[in-house]
Amino acid sequence: MTTSGEYPQQQQSSAPVHHGGTPGAYPPPPAYAPEEPQVPQKHRRRARGPLALLAAVAIAAAAVGGGTAYAFQELTGKDGSASSATNTNVVPTSQKGTVSGVAEAVSPSIVEISAKSSAGEATGSGVIITDDGEIITNNHVISGASSVKVKTNDGKTYDAKVVGTDSKKDLALIKVEGASGLKPASLGNSDNVKIGDDVVAIGSPEGLTGTVTSGIISALDRDVTVSTDEDQGQQQQQQGGGNWPFEYGGEQFNGDTGSSKTTYKALQTDASLNPGNSGGALIDMNGNIVGINSAMYSPSSSQSGTESSSGSVGLGFAIPINTVKADLDTLRAGATD
Repeated sequence: MTTSGEYPQQQQSSAPVHHGGTPGAYPPPPAYAPEEPQVPQKHRRRARGPLALLAAVAIAAAAVGGGTAYAFQELTGKDGSASSATNTNVVPTSQKGTVSGVAEAVSPSIVEISAKSSAGEATGSGVIITDDGEIITNNHVISGASSVKVKTNDGKTYDAKVVGTDSKKDLALIKVEGASGLKPASLGNSDNVKIGDDVVAIGSPEGLTGTVTSGIISALDRDVTVSTDEDQGQQQQQQGGGNWPFEYGGEQFNGDTGSSKTTYKALQTDASLNPGNSGGALIDMNGNIVGINSAMYSPSSSQSGTESSSGSVGLGFAIPINTVKADLDTLRAGATD
């Protein structure tokens, strides 16, 4: 017999019920607060699994992303954002910091220049800066030239025309005719160059195309004075020495600079430079051009009563590449001062 107020389902429970109050009395009904359905513990652990997995994947992705960015920076020298040429690694990672790596990477961007004038023929060097054949060289290499020819690293020869000159900085811009697909050099930042930095020089001394030498930056901001007189350069070419006269520290080297002259700040290097290196490249170990070789001291020696060059003695000078970059618009505009 069931009495009103009794809870038979609790009586049928096999679990003992412990409660306070009078023996024999039924306990009050439990108070069930509204709540989410209970999920077994093992199901709750599984429910958290995908969230944990997503978090792990996010962490891994961040790590991989950072690693990828690091790898990209190591391989290219760039951090994925716009960066200056200073951070460019032209040399492959496997050859980074080696002279052979620099030579292999940059030699295709260096040319030999032959300039004919009424005084004869002069040989110099140049640096390709655009794939259609813009080339930077020294003004004294092409000064007074009636015709200019360019020989690229692969042996091809092109006619070239003078676009613009700046005798005050001893710079000139020429452009080869009918060329495409040339390999432009990477122009670095000479403001970052330090004394003691390793450098490589590439040019055509004495007509020996693609000659590679190496050394260090010996000094910065050397005041080098050169002639701006076109006739002075032609006289030197006619004498066959190929040396461009310059002054440093109040002394003249390689002949008379004449009365018309200009002074610029130069990088000094002990990399071997000889006549024909003028206009060629001074390069950092990442393959960036940091200077245009422009002057070198070659003391003369007496042989059978005649004076001749005795070769490089490790005193070379280069126009900082930042000076070149600042002058490019003027040269491209066809300036001839």
